[in-house]
Amino acid sequence: MKSAWLTDIHLNFLKDRQVKGFLNALGKESADNYLISGDIGEADSVIKYLKLLDSILDRPVYVVLGNHDFYKGSIEVVRSELSEYVNHSRNIVWMNKIEFIELTDKTALIGHDSWADGRIGDFYGSMVELNDFHLIDELKLKGKAARIEAMQKLADEAADHFKQNLPKILKRFQNVIVLTHVPPFKEATWHEGSTSGDDWLPFFSSRIVGDVLKRIMNTHPDHNMTVLCGHTHSSGKCQILPNLKVLTGGAEYGIPAIQQILNIT
Repeated sequence: MKSAWLTDIHLNFLKDRQVKGFLNALGKESADNYLISGDIGEADSVIKYLKLLDSILDRPVYVVLGNHDFYKGSIEVVRSELSEYVNHSRNIVWMNKIEFIELTDKTALIGHDSWADGRIGDFYGSMVELNDFHLIDELKLKGKAARIEAMQKLADEAADHFKQNLPKILKRFQNVIVLTHVPPFKEATWHEGSTSGDDWLPFFSSRIVGDVLKRIMNTHPDHNMTVLCGHTHSSGKCQILPNLKVLTGGAEYGIPAIQQILNIT
């Protein structure tokens, strides 16, 4: 099986004809399905783009959302709209809603949007001011304590999803692919050739998710996990454990691209 992996495609930076041209080109790829690890559009456009993906690609599209997908709107509203849409979609699968997908008899796919949780780096000392705190309704909060509490609530939700469902997968499958937006390890927060510093790490990593993945794979040394993530807009790979590797996708606004065609066994 061949899976085309994309991340941070930010289709809202393209004109409508460019979006359709990009999706038509995607449809000509010899892929059996598509994996998208977040940042497809913004709150007012992400469902529109998923509908186009649904109709043009006409193959399974497994997605998680990124922080930009909630810009100029609400996490709760976007998730509600997406949940309703995928109930009737032919091809779009939102990974938050399901336990896992059987890709082959040896490999399963699990995924969740996830969120940066401020648990790595210097959250309280950082001068970074993300647009998240001005453009996402649930994060328009005053004071760092309120912000980190909201971030960690979202990250903990993702960690719980993986904690509950990964053991089920590893009972049946040799390999697991994890689709998520935020890098779950410091070593995966690539930016311009190196990993992020203490000022950006609180917003570029989800330690709670990484802790869950590492703990579970430590207890399953004969199984293999590959994590696909984005968010930092720079590509890189790292080996966390002998059986746990992370691929972080690169991105450039206005130039969406396939990260890799993965051969799934």
